[in-house]
Amino acid sequence: MECWKCGESVEVGEKIQRKDVCPHCEADLRCCYNCNFYDKEAEHQCKEPQAEWVRYKERGNFCEFFMPKQIFFKMEEKPLDKEDLKKKKWDSLFKDESGET
Repeated sequence: MECWKCGESVEVGEKIQRKDVCPHCEADLRCCYNCNFYDKEAEHQCKEPQAEWVRYKERGNFCEFFMPKQIFFKMEEKPLDKEDLKKKKWDSLFKDESGET
């Protein structure tokens, strides 16, 4: 999971406890800001309609609907070296409208 405060990656167990903190900045991990249901535009800033209102969103709480925010990273392509880049540019010069050379 990623810490809401410092943005660092944090290894967590199966269940995050109320007193668990980020090892980098010591921010609470089981808080609204790290929850998948947190939405600052929603009523009570939570998309879960049954959840109770939490005053301090940055502090650890006992919300029974807490679900760690899932962040998915896009796989980045390996950068091309100079020779591959030149070849790719050269090939693109001779492609017709269908994309074939």
